[in-house]
Amino acid sequence: MLTISAEITGIEYTPFLCKNLNSFNFNKIDEALSKNASFLLNVGKGQVAVSWWVSPKRTRSYPYVRVYDTLGFAGKKITIIPIMKDEGKEGDRDFLQWDTVSLMSLLGVYVIIAYYKEASKSTRYRHKITNQRFDISYIKQQIKKLLSYQSGALHWNLSQIDNIGSIAKKALECYNKISKDLKVEMHSKDSAQKRIGELIKGKARFMALSRDLAKKAQKRETITTQPKEKVDGTKARITIKNYLGGEYYFTADEIKIKGNDIYLIEAKHTSSANIPSIGDVKDGLLKMILFTNLKNVKIDDKSYNVIPILKLTTRDSLLFRSLTDFQKKFIEDLKKEAKANNFRVLFNKKFI
Repeated sequence: MLTISAEITGIEYTPFLCKNLNSFNFNKIDEALSKNASFLLNVGKGQVAVSWWVSPKRTRSYPYVRVYDTLGFAGKKITIIPIMKDEGKEGDRDFLQWDTVSLMSLLGVYVIIAYYKEASKSTRYRHKITNQRFDISYIKQQIKKLLSYQSGALHWNLSQIDNIGSIAKKALECYNKISKDLKVEMHSKDSAQKRIGELIKGKARFMALSRDLAKKAQKRETITTQPKEKVDGTKARITIKNYLGGEYYFTADEIKIKGNDIYLIEAKHTSSANIPSIGDVKDGLLKMILFTNLKNVKIDDKSYNVIPILKLTTRDSLLFRSLTDFQKKFIEDLKKEAKANNFRVLFNKKFI
């Protein structure tokens, strides 16, 4: 398994596929969160762009797509991420990782680490909850604080990490109340308290703990092929260092090396549609933002020139003749984004 090392000194990228965001007044933020994955929030005489994550895990509910849709906004961009999400004993439980916060810092996105306060009991499973809802008053408080914050996203996000212990305690207290009120058994309190105990030790330990988990996730990803990938080449691990002092662990679905050029390929596949879903494509574009900004790319001691490729494949090798007008417009905008940001789009073995 090849391991690629690289650096990022800054992000330069112009998105073309951000959706039009609905606008809400500040006192309607609960309505906004219930109706929209990303939106504009009217605050005083200005606006901020807000996205939110259903789960802190990056592979659930397309969180990168939600963030991507705010990147075209010129003002402050905020994303709300739950510190943890416990769906009950018969569901999943996920915890926030440092690498997620680091990536948002790199993209210039301000993170509000929040917690779920209310939920409904599942109608299908005895020990599972659904329709989880944030503590809105806490989110409002954090946004008000952020409006007068003068430093960049990195410093804000580091300050959020400093408060991770108290936020995690609030999350656990809320889940305990939800468990009692709904008579639903949650995951082990002891294991959650142990995990929270690790977080309370401070951001240095938090970073080390999460980085170790991210490395393990990276290793798992390099030996598995997801249903939404159709790859021909070899997967590779990419370890990115940046001027913030952080390290990021990613994978390339496929790499090819020709001379001094290395092709980093992010693959999105569909077996049932004319093109992969908009969500899958935008998820892939987050990788393009990273890949197009890589510097000092090396394997061992050899340097390479990066050529990022977004690879889209379908079950049938149909090209444009079967696309709807909307899909054709989407592809044209994708081509503009690729040209403006120096990556290539490979659609069913043909560059477009």
